[in-house]
Amino acid sequence: MVDFAGWEMPLLYSSIIEEHRHCRTAAGFFDVSHMGRLRFSGRHARKFLDHVCTRQVLGMEVGQCRYGLVCNEQGGCLDDVIISCFDEAEYLMVCNASNRAKLLAHFAAVKGDMAFKLEDQTESTAMVALQGPKAMDVISSLSSEIPKLKRYRFVQKSLIVVKMIVSRTGYTGEDGVEVILGSTMARMALGMFLKDAKEGSSIIKPVGLGARDTLRMEAGMPLYGHEIDEQTDPISAGLGFAVKLDKGDDDERAGRFIGQDALQRISRDGPTRKLVGLGLEGRRSARQGMEVRRGGAVVGRVTSGCLSPSLDRPIAMAFVDAALADVGSELEVDLRGALVAARVEPLPFYRKG
Repeated sequence: MVDFAGWEMPLLYSSIIEEHRHCRTAAGFFDVSHMGRLRFSGRHARKFLDHVCTRQVLGMEVGQCRYGLVCNEQGGCLDDVIISCFDEAEYLMVCNASNRAKLLAHFAAVKGDMAFKLEDQTESTAMVALQGPKAMDVISSLSSEIPKLKRYRFVQKSLIVVKMIVSRTGYTGEDGVEVILGSTMARMALGMFLKDAKEGSSIIKPVGLGARDTLRMEAGMPLYGHEIDEQTDPISAGLGFAVKLDKGDDDERAGRFIGQDALQRISRDGPTRKLVGLGLEGRRSARQGMEVRRGGAVVGRVTSGCLSPSLDRPIAMAFVDAALADVGSELEVDLRGALVAARVEPLPFYRKG
C-alpha cells in the first residue's frame, strides 16, 4: 500500500508483471476511488463546462462521455478529465486525484455570474474498473444491456440492490468498464466482482497502481505530472483530438474556452516539441527526466518509461524537438551516463487483438 494524493492505494497485490499480463489476457479489477468525481447541475452547468473544457459539451447526447482537458490561459493543462452527460443540465466530471482541489479552486475563480451547482461526490462514492479481453464476459453474466454499450457511453443500472453508473471507458488499452457507486455499497460490489478472485483459475484478479501505470504506458495514454502538466499544452502532447479549436465560432452558445487563443496560436505556428514513443535497445528502462540526445545535443526528455510486460522490451514516452518527432528518427537516451540507442515509434506501443 502507498500514499497517493492523500489516498491509501494498492501498488500491487502479487506482482506488477503478473497483474499486467492477467489484465491483457483475462480481466483485471482496479480500485480507482481516488479519482475525483464532480457533479455539475443547473441552468448554466453546460455553459460553464464549455467555458473551462477544451472539448465541446454543447450537443452531447444523454449517456455520452467525452475526454477533454481543462487548461489555463496559456494553454497549459490543469488536468485531463472525462465528462458524462445525464441531461442538458446535469453532468459528471471525473478528474485526477492530485488535481481535484486545484480544479475546485479554479472553477470557483472563473465561475463569474453563471448559475449552477457543483457537488464534490468523491468521498460519497466509490469507483472501480474492470478491464481486459474477458471483462465483458463477466459483465454479461450480470447484465445483458451493458455489453451493448458503445465506447464512451454510459448507463445507470441497478444490479441486485446496488445502484451504479457504468461507462465503457478505461485506462489500459483494453475493453472494459468503469463503475461508480455509493461508497456504502462498495464492499458489496467488491464481493460481487471478486467472489472467485482467490482461485487460481479466476477470470478476474485485482490489479494495483503499478500495473495500471505499465498498462497505460503500453497504450500510449498520458499521465498527469508526466506527459501533461500546467506548462504543457495538449497539442504538443498529441491530444489535439480532444481540443475543439473553433469552439464558439459556429455557435455562440458553445462559447470559447479558457486557453483557446493560446492553443489556436500553437496549432497555427506548430508546436516546438512533440510527445513521441521510444523503443530502446537493451533491457534497461528509461525514467522520467532522463535526457534524450541527438549528436551530443540534448533534444528532449523522457516523461515515462518501463520494461513492457507485453512486448518484453523497454519502451518510453518523451518530448523531443518537433523536427525529430517523425517515426523512425534515431535518438539516444542518457541512462545515468550510459547512452542507449532509441528509435521513435508510433503510439500506442500495444494494440489489442
